[in-house]
Amino acid sequence: MGGISLEHFLPIAFGILGNIISFLVYMAPVPTICKIYQNKSAEGYSSLSYNLSLFSCLIWVYYAHLKPNSVLLISINAIGCLILTSYITIYLVFATRKDRIFTLQVFVALNLVTFIGILFLTLLLFSGTNRLTVLGWICVGFSISVYAAPMSTIRRVVRTRSVEFMPVNVLVCLTLSAAVWLGYGVFTKDAFISIPCLLGLVFGIGQIVVYVIYKRKGNAAEPAEPEHIVEVAEPAPAQAAEAQVAAEGSDHEDGEGGVQEPAAAAEHITKIAEHVAQIAEHIVKLAEITPMSPTQEERKAAAEEGESSAVEPVVPENVINIPAPEMNGRDE
Repeated sequence: MGGISLEHFLPIAFGILGNIISFLVYMAPVPTICKIYQNKSAEGYSSLSYNLSLFSCLIWVYYAHLKPNSVLLISINAIGCLILTSYITIYLVFATRKDRIFTLQVFVALNLVTFIGILFLTLLLFSGTNRLTVLGWICVGFSISVYAAPMSTIRRVVRTRSVEFMPVNVLVCLTLSAAVWLGYGVFTKDAFISIPCLLGLVFGIGQIVVYVIYKRKGNAAEPAEPEHIVEVAEPAPAQAAEAQVAAEGSDHEDGEGGVQEPAAAAEHITKIAEHVAQIAEHIVKLAEITPMSPTQEERKAAAEEGESSAVEPVVPENVINIPAPEMNGRDE
């Protein structure tokens, strides 16, 4: 190892690898920022994670400044401050008024008021190792919030069953970063780095599992839509035809309220036609029996004079003419 022991090499190796992965974490939102810039709209994305990450970087820069031999920790967090500030600036330009106000409120309250307050309080109230310890626990708290910030999208994923707004690239990078910095904290014997990275690793794995589950559910649900549409739409014409036949035959039902089949309706209509023909036949017979004139002598006189046609209209024409073929056949 060229005079460098494994005990000194591993922290440097994990620190360099942690810088590389952390840089990838900071660059992971670039596609989202580019999309916001191209569409001139924040498109429902939240800036909360950017503000939390910026505050975490500021705190870690301050912590690394107080702790000896923490150049790798200072460098990556200083770069993170610059990158995250640029993200927040672009977001503010294209966000809606409501989102812009919320982002500015969080930025001022967290990255200005809170950070400056911590800075002065730790400098005035604590000294030496006590100051480093107090600041270390503050770093633990806000680092956990950074790792847990993407979990705010879990609620939206569960509600909408969509992973559209779940930044999987950021999740993967954060999980890898947590694993690498966990190793760095273990080999440097720094509990303030190890504790949040361990929890960040657990959070990251959990969020990735949720992403995979709902991604599969979304893919499985896509082909189900055409099948559902076919099942609903396919029997619709048959149902419409049956409803039409039932509507036509409902006037001839006996008050039972049921829907007749087409064959039953046709048979019912045929029977009604036969009854109408029989009624017409009885009417004609009654017309023949009913005297068309007061006496038989007048009928003979009318026949002799050729005036019988004037007497015939006494029988209702509409009754005789409609069932004429059936009536003639029956008379014969």
